[in-house]
Amino acid sequence: MATTTSRTLLKEMLHLSSTFRRSRPSTPFTPIRCVSSSGPGDGGNKVSSRLSQVHQLLQEAEERALSADTGPTPKITLDHVTVSYARSGGPGGQNVNKVNTKVDMRFNVKNAYWLSDRIRERIMQMEKNRINKDGELVISSTRTRTQKGNIEDALAKLQEIIDAAAYVPPPPSEEQKKKIAKMAAIGEQKRLKSKKVLSDKKAFRRSKNSWD
Repeated sequence: MATTTSRTLLKEMLHLSSTFRRSRPSTPFTPIRCVSSSGPGDGGNKVSSRLSQVHQLLQEAEERALSADTGPTPKITLDHVTVSYARSGGPGGQNVNKVNTKVDMRFNVKNAYWLSDRIRERIMQMEKNRINKDGELVISSTRTRTQKGNIEDALAKLQEIIDAAAYVPPPPSEEQKKKIAKMAAIGEQKRLKSKKVLSDKKAFRRSKNSWD
């Protein structure tokens, strides 16, 4: 169970690192020593780029958690969006063809300065395929047969997006750090072993061709 948690945490860090990476004040961290497969002559000081990346991701995860917003998650209201209405499709009887109950809600992420830069950047990354060239995230709702119900539904969908963007995973524990570093080191050793086998195979083929 602990190993699964460590793997999930590592995947989360790999996914979020490109989005959250920004210049911030230096914060003291507990150093993480990765077991590398370096040769006996280098004193164990050489660490591969992959292991160094894992080390850096662990530090960034801890930094994000320590410098995350401590206040409550911002709440979106009708003042932050523009709403338009249209006729709903699908079942619902004649009422569907007479009343504009479908809600199209536009939320301009670029101009949402009531959100922190980190949250806005995260939303832009998460919803990049749904944000238009003007920086607007459009949410449609036809869940209910009333305008009020669909407005509430669209606002709830936007709030879920903001909540997800505002969330910062807790910093990894010391046990998780050790497990992740160990997993990375084992993976690196397997990669080097596979690379050595392939190299030996190619060398054998070259030497065999030289006999002909």
